[in-house]
This record gives sequence, structure tokens and C-alpha cells, in this order.
Amino acid sequence: MAAPDIDRFASEEKRNLALGGHVGFDSLPDQLVSKSVYQGFCFNILCVGETGIGKSTLMNTLFNTTFENEETSHYENGVRLRPRTYDLQESNVSLKLTIVDSVGFGDQINKDESYRPIVNYIDAQFENYLQEELKIKRSLYNYHDTRIHACLYFIAPTGHSLKSLDLVTMKKLDSKVNIIPIIAKADTVSKSELHKFKIKIMSELVSNGVQIYQFPTDDEAVAEINSIMNAHLPFAVVGSTEEVKVGNKLVRARQYPWGVVQVENESHCDFVKLREMLIRVNMEDLREQTHTRHYELYRRCKLEEMGFKDTDPDSQPFSLQETYEAKRKEFLSELQRKEEEMRQMFVSKVKETEAELKEKERELHEKFEHLKKSSQEEKRKVDEKRKELEEEINAFNRRKVAVETLQSQSLQATSQQPLKKDKDRKN
Repeated sequence: MAAPDIDRFASEEKRNLALGGHVGFDSLPDQLVSKSVYQGFCFNILCVGETGIGKSTLMNTLFNTTFENEETSHYENGVRLRPRTYDLQESNVSLKLTIVDSVGFGDQINKDESYRPIVNYIDAQFENYLQEELKIKRSLYNYHDTRIHACLYFIAPTGHSLKSLDLVTMKKLDSKVNIIPIIAKADTVSKSELHKFKIKIMSELVSNGVQIYQFPTDDEAVAEINSIMNAHLPFAVVGSTEEVKVGNKLVRARQYPWGVVQVENESHCDFVKLREMLIRVNMEDLREQTHTRHYELYRRCKLEEMGFKDTDPDSQPFSLQETYEAKRKEFLSELQRKEEEMRQMFVSKVKETEAELKEKERELHEKFEHLKKSSQEEKRKVDEKRKELEEEINAFNRRKVAVETLQSQSLQATSQQPLKKDKDRKN
């Protein structure tokens, strides 16, 4: 079938037909639910905030359990991401939960690059998923999706304004992840100050162009509650796993000398609102937004970098096969060019090495000749010295013989004189 015919049929108006009886495809939602429950779900949360601001405590409070926590100091050399994955079960629903902690965030004197490890981690998870998608034999069915679905950004309860580090980091992250700003340890700020602080935070985010996650209002079932909750952002939360007796029941709370701050009391903090929006109402939307918005943006940019496009310069559909062939030809020509460059470089290197070796050989030969001449000169001088020494020894021996001869003659002469005297006396 020709392409124009396909386009004509695709553009035709679809007709609505009445069924003569029950068919059964109305069970599709039930099938999807059963399949999803069987497969299980995954959800990945990134916690960004300074050390000691209460990230681990809030996670324990949100999921009503105790995750393994490793104490960290304020003296980290840099920011590092520490992911931990847990398998949770509630009723017949299983959840693979990954909590990623930003260890050392905001602890350095120079905070200019504090956001970069976080951005690199998010991009790395997108890249892993993209590489799995591009495989010939894919296994997305049982692939552990580690893309970040929600970023809980913990804001210090200063009561004044956002720090420059917070604005820069959220600006770098808003196109890559769903940001939900929360004011940590909200029990350290009065209600009036907290209300002003929330207004100040939202105005600063808007004026700096930071796009935070807005709870969706297009679904009629949750539109009303989500629109109300959007007005409460950022949530002011308090976390605690300790149970305190209030009246006749035990509640999770923080005990102070002046009273008790109940975690799940909406008049005390926004913890219930956060849990409701993050887990009970919008968890699936967070997952969907991550895939359809943030991941698609990353995927599109990466594929465009690789040379893939939807249309050619004439606005005609761009074939994947044509793109592959074009990229293959481009790659082969680039490979040949690099091979030729490497060959030329190799030849030039060989010539340079040969010239260096010849120069070294010439220098060695000259050095050898010089040493040879020096050795011969030294040998000649040694021979001359030996001859002189031998002559001196011979002369010395001759003088010695002469001296010994004179000494013997003088001895003989002195021995003969007494004999003559004796003879003369006798005569």
C-alpha cells in the first residue's frame, strides 16, 4: 500500500459502532490492575538537603518503618549520592523503593559545584534506561528502573529567604526531575513566620524561573484536592519515629519541655499533606511525568546529538534506516580519515625515530672514536713513561754497580794499609 493511501486512511474520521452484545474488553482495566499488582511497582526518591536537616528521619516517618541509616559528618570533601533500595509490601502490593541521599550537600566552603554530582547522577540513570531501550534484545519487563521520580528538596527553616545554593540547585534540576520543596524542621519556626516564609520562597522560585512539580488538576477525581494542595507548597514538615502518649493514644510526635508537636496533626505541620500528595494520590503521576516529560527531553537531546531526527530538511519523515545508513557512512568516512591520520602520524613518528636513532648512532660512533683516540694517546704516554722508567732503573742500577765497585775497592785499599805498616815495623 502506498504511503499516500496510508495517510488518507489515517486522516479519515473514525466511526462509532454499537455492539450487539457483551464482548468483554471492558475487563481491560481489571487486567491491567492484576498485571501491575503481579509485576510490582518501583518508586525512586531523591533527598537533597544539608547534613542533619532531617532527611533520613522524614523517610522513616513517611513509610512508617526504619531504613538503615549511616551517620555522616559535616566534613565531606564533596557531594556524593548514596542510593539504597528496599522491597516493601503493603497488602498484596509490592514496592521496590530506592532512596537516594545527597551526602555532604552544602557542607563545603566552596559550594559552586555542589549541584553537579546530583545532575550527573540523574543523567546517568536516564542514560542507563536509554541504553536498555536501544538494545536489540531488550529486557524492560524486568529492568530495574532507577530514574528519579521525585526530588524532595529540604529547605532550612531560616524564616528569611532561600539560599543562593538552593536557587541554583533547583534551577539546574527542574528540567530533569519533579521537585517538591519542603521546609524541614518546621517546628522551629512560628506559624506566622512560617506563612511569610512560604510566600517568600514561592515568590523567589517564580522570580528566578524555577519550575517545581505542580500536582495535576486535569483528572476530575483529584483536581480539587490537588489544586488546594498546590496552594500549600512548600510543605512545612516535621519528622519523628518516636511515639508519645497524647490523651489515651500513642502518636508519632516530638516531645519538648513546652509541649508536643504531633507529626500527623495537620494543625501542627504539613506532614499528612505531603504523604497524601506524594504517596497516596500522585505517585503514579510522578512516575508518568518522569517518563513522558523529563526522560523524553533527555532522550530527544541525546538522539539529536547522535544525528537522529524526525524529519529531514524538506519536512519529510526521516527513516531510521536512512539515518542509520547516513550515520554509518559518516562513521566509516570518519574512521578512514582517522586511520589515514594515524598512518601519517605513524610514518612521521617512524621517520622521526629513525632520524633520532641515526643521530644517536652518529654520536655514539664519534664518542667511540674519541674514546679510542684518547685510549691510544694514553697508551702511548704510558709506554713512554714505562721506557723512561726502565731507563732510569737501568741508570740507577749502573750507578749502583759503580758505587758498589768503588766501595769494594776502597775496602780492599784500607785493609792492605795495616799490613804494610806491620811489615815496615818488623823490618
